[in-house]
Amino acid sequence: MFNNPGQFYYEAKGNKWFRYFTVFCRIALALGFIPSGIVKLTGERFTALPPNHPLGHYFDALFQTGYYYTFIGIAQLVIALLLLIPRTALLGAIFYFPTILNIVILAYATRFEGTRITTFMLLANLYLLWWDYDRLKYILPFKRSATDIHTIHTAKAKPLSKKFPFAFFGGVIAAITAVVVINMFIYDIRPGNSFEECANGCKGIEQPTAHCTFCDCIYKQGKPLDSCLQEYKLAKKRE
Repeated sequence: MFNNPGQFYYEAKGNKWFRYFTVFCRIALALGFIPSGIVKLTGERFTALPPNHPLGHYFDALFQTGYYYTFIGIAQLVIALLLLIPRTALLGAIFYFPTILNIVILAYATRFEGTRITTFMLLANLYLLWWDYDRLKYILPFKRSATDIHTIHTAKAKPLSKKFPFAFFGGVIAAITAVVVINMFIYDIRPGNSFEECANGCKGIEQPTAHCTFCDCIYKQGKPLDSCLQEYKLAKKRE
């Protein structure tokens, strides 16, 4: 058992499995930004979402912003590079956080199907920030106690641990499962990624007319998401 969170933290820093997981998160997050950064840098449209999709509206407008669109691509590539270099990984994680937080909120606000993967990316980013807490805390309003300093020196003096942290990785699996399950029930309807995908949801459900009304509103009429949700609710009451 650990007497305080600081002890657990420095034990984790001295565990090879935590280090492997840290490297995995850095590489995974970098790979999440590299393709989208290259697409923006080359001046191509980032996604194949239809223009009438709620998120498609946003990406279409973003695509029309000229060199700002290119700037975002360059920023994503720089952040990915910072993450891949050990000495600059913390800087990359710091820059990554506001970017991925914005993407996550955008995905949930538009009911995008990619909410799960973006949430995983946010959690991985938070883990990387936690991993470098011993460096971040100098700019945070926290005091260092004598116990913390003693814990640091004790942990650094120990050899690298090879003990597999079952509790931690069990928590990782639990977090992944929670994100997947919550996303299965958080919305009663989503627009999908195309009209065909949305319309397929009309089959075999109790209120198919309301569902099809929503899909038609999004993709055929091109109305805003909030307006289509209102039409969906009204159609449900009529069925």
